[in-house]
Amino acid sequence: MLEKYKNSKKLSRDLPQINDRIKFPKVRVIDDEGEQLGIFAPEAAIQLATKQGLDLVLVSDKSDPPVCRILDYGKYKFTQEKRAREAKKKQHNSSIKEVKMRYKIEEHDYKVRINQASKFLQSGDKVKATITFRGREIQHSNLAINLLNKMAADLVTIAEIQQAPSRDGRNVIMLLSPKKVN
Repeated sequence: MLEKYKNSKKLSRDLPQINDRIKFPKVRVIDDEGEQLGIFAPEAAIQLATKQGLDLVLVSDKSDPPVCRILDYGKYKFTQEKRAREAKKKQHNSSIKEVKMRYKIEEHDYKVRINQASKFLQSGDKVKATITFRGREIQHSNLAINLLNKMAADLVTIAEIQQAPSRDGRNVIMLLSPKKVN
């Protein structure tokens, strides 16, 4: 029984507060041109809106009295959704790309890894540089740390070290993130 009540409460909260759903004793009304009309009872404000063929939409319930606007709700909803889509387009979800190598890497192979990392960083992704060891190679972890420091120095113009080179089991890992452009 209680669960059913909670769900119905949630549904009513999700619905937009327009026209008859506005349950405040007094509301501040703004017309479709942005001019303040004054403080009205919701019923009077709804009548004012219906005369113009528009809706009364609650814009801000935080202020005292709550602010309502007279506008076309369909158009308002469309513009809100359009803004949300635009904001989502501009948003870039950065992911972590990994560049793996061994501590005994040749110069050309190293340059290829640097180019890969720079492409990832320029596209806004973070780069996890990993150097793996096999067998007794783990004794040379200082060489791997030096190699990762060299990599960070080579990418200093486009990247900043987020996590310094550190041992993680049979690997040495460093995390680079793209530099923020101001």
